[in-house]
Amino acid sequence: MHAETHPATWPVRTLLLTVTGRDRPGVTSALFDVLAEYPIQVLDMEQVVVRGRLILGVLVTSPNEEGELSARLTRAARELGMDIETIAGAGDNAPRGLGRLHVTMLGQPLRPVDVAAVAGIIAGCGANIDRIVRLSRNPVTSLELDVSGADSMELRRKLTEEAARREVDVAVQRSGLYRRAKRLVVMDVDSTLVRGEMIDALGGLAGSADEVARITAAAMRGDLDYTESLRRRVELLAGLDASALDEVTKRVELTPGAATLIRTLKRLDHKVAVVSGGFTQVTDVLAAELGLDYAAANTLEIVDGRLTGRLTGPIIDRAGKADALRRFAAAAEVPLSQTVAIGDGANDLDMIALAGLGVAFNAKAVVKRAADTSVSMQQLDAILFLLGISKDEIDAEDDEVG
Repeated sequence: MHAETHPATWPVRTLLLTVTGRDRPGVTSALFDVLAEYPIQVLDMEQVVVRGRLILGVLVTSPNEEGELSARLTRAARELGMDIETIAGAGDNAPRGLGRLHVTMLGQPLRPVDVAAVAGIIAGCGANIDRIVRLSRNPVTSLELDVSGADSMELRRKLTEEAARREVDVAVQRSGLYRRAKRLVVMDVDSTLVRGEMIDALGGLAGSADEVARITAAAMRGDLDYTESLRRRVELLAGLDASALDEVTKRVELTPGAATLIRTLKRLDHKVAVVSGGFTQVTDVLAAELGLDYAAANTLEIVDGRLTGRLTGPIIDRAGKADALRRFAAAAEVPLSQTVAIGDGANDLDMIALAGLGVAFNAKAVVKRAADTSVSMQQLDAILFLLGISKDEIDAEDDEVG
């Protein structure tokens, strides 16, 4: 055995070892048994397995017996049926802390041309892709790229423009410890957490379906002031029996992936909330059933068992949603930079702008343009991939608990 030594100054001579071949048990152990006999340090190491093929990269300081070590590693790799490349150089990896970003791509499907376009924009911004990890394969393919050396605003703008031209969603977020920190996730309800609009369902029971739906569509596009549109629609419900609210609650259908999203966020000790332009008579029941931490919505006035066509209490409109996000964040002791807002309509714009990460979910064009990123597929749990949570981690936790 050689006595262990430590380099006194940098840069020092280093060796980059790249091992490739069909994966099998004992590869890493066998190679490091050889390295252990030399007075060297391990500076970096990364391994990936794709469809049973191993790629292992190890960066070590180089010993005086560099040629001897390379020869021994080559023999050890051959005995394992692997190939190894040894490249001598100097120094460690360049620092990657400055400008570190996570770029997440989601596609259904994700095509080579999409990846090429995103990689080209990253390169065009003078940045480098340091690492790529697949987060999911089904029902959506998602990749997370660790990128260094980019201006986040420029990269986000260019990638957002490119994503809008393609059937792919792209998010750019800063790297660092914040990604593992406690978050508050606030969702719109109608057409986000659940399918459809509850006021449209009530309008159908009141015999005013077409007129309510017309006003709803105009408000969601931003063509009509939301507060005025809400009052006009609620007026059309006057005289409806209050039991209709129970009927609508029973009909509520969660968006695919909603239960998985909430269950996973809660397991990770994040806080989850809903804020809705709909009605507390429905959202409070939904929040209790799903175990949500906070909820805010409008309240329909009921007199003698019938809807009066008026609201009581503060109005949860565009500004009200942003105010609710602030209140929830303060109660949860989560900074606004750690909040995520998810919505689809114009009345979600203020909270999407306020949140650390604003997500347009199957949203109107005006919302997509304003949000940090968009998700264009029907699965709400795709939001988890934007937070760096992989499908394998979700499934493993579900299997363990189940």
